[in-house]
Amino acid sequence: MANPVVAVVGRPNVGKSTLFNRIAGERISIVEDTPGVTRDRIYAHGEWLGKHFNLIDTGGIELSDQPLLTQIREQAEVAINEADVIIFVVDIENGVTDADEQVARILYRSDKPVVLAVNKVDNPERRSDVYDFYSLGLGEPYPVSSVHGVGMGDLLDAVIHRFPDNVANDEDDSIHFSFIGRPNVGKSSLVNAILGQNRVIVSNVAGTTRDAINTSFTTADGQEFTMVDTAGIRKKGKIYENTERYALMRAMRAIDDSDVVCVVLNAEEGIREIDKHIAGYAHEAGCGVIIVVNKWDTLKEKDHRTMTDFTNLIRQEFQYLSYAPIIFVSAKTKQRLNQLPGLIEEVNAHHKRRIQSSVLNNVLMDAIAANPTPTQNGKRLRIYYGTQVATAPPTFVIFVNDPELMHFSYQRYLENQIRQAFDFSGTPIHLIKRQRQ
Repeated sequence: MANPVVAVVGRPNVGKSTLFNRIAGERISIVEDTPGVTRDRIYAHGEWLGKHFNLIDTGGIELSDQPLLTQIREQAEVAINEADVIIFVVDIENGVTDADEQVARILYRSDKPVVLAVNKVDNPERRSDVYDFYSLGLGEPYPVSSVHGVGMGDLLDAVIHRFPDNVANDEDDSIHFSFIGRPNVGKSSLVNAILGQNRVIVSNVAGTTRDAINTSFTTADGQEFTMVDTAGIRKKGKIYENTERYALMRAMRAIDDSDVVCVVLNAEEGIREIDKHIAGYAHEAGCGVIIVVNKWDTLKEKDHRTMTDFTNLIRQEFQYLSYAPIIFVSAKTKQRLNQLPGLIEEVNAHHKRRIQSSVLNNVLMDAIAANPTPTQNGKRLRIYYGTQVATAPPTFVIFVNDPELMHFSYQRYLENQIRQAFDFSGTPIHLIKRQRQ
């Protein structure tokens, strides 16, 4: 299941971005004491009491006919529509304003759970003024100071309490996968070619797909798949329209909800910097990854070395995806497309593979025998044992005498030995070093 989505909304200059940064735990949004600085939604991951969620910061809602403010309001309304829970931020200094009441009316219409955060309550004397905000009719107001972190625990308790029941479909055994890539690499064409029908609008105009569309299908061997076609992701600095930012959020949610992500490249145009940026989303999310080179039929001059040269270029440019298999396809001629579902199924199996501790430790001991652990300042790294603690992606904890003695090069050596012993192609694996108590 995708993480719940929390949108932070409110009129300009009430401290939404500061609150967003406080919840996200880092400075992501630009914070400036000028109304309307945040012009677009910014996304981050949040976590509270073990509950993970996606967080959206919005531009201030201000009901005015000025074009920029109209766009900000539209973006906020899109965020509201996408959100599972809304944090409505007001501030104690200005009290209940007409703008707050108008925003409240927008929130009534959304029919979404709303948590009312009264910001800038920096000292106890101000707490009595919080009760004025009951007049907005949105339930209990929570006094907070996003600058000092006061009241954040109570606020986040209220937020996660309103999350929808995660009714995961236990009967859904399908493999979830998505296509990601910059606009016009042929993602929608790949969807249509795999399905054999026009399920998604296809256009040569870059950025036609604005939404993420789920489609289910079953292969001849009975394996069920759920396929997500996502909008093209552009460089962050070049995203102007609120609809494109909406598309980026949906693409990120699709990645979160995917077992396997197919990173689509355009053979005709080669590799661009944005391709590496996009692939990094899937790698950081810990998904299984396949690199799909589309439009292979469009290359006019090909010989027996063309595919090898392109593969070497990919390995050079995407060094962090050395584990990802590469497939060269054509949505137009359907070249090798019949191999893609089987490859996705294989990568998904590796992504969810679990290794017995006894077998894993045999591999670790053999690795240490072949390449003894390093010493640092006369102290030798000792590896006691390892165990797998999670799948999707496979995650291993290695217990040692001192984690500081585990140099990254030796950790990479152990990871390579594990990969050689067990087939983890297509999936990242995580090694966590931990001191044995």
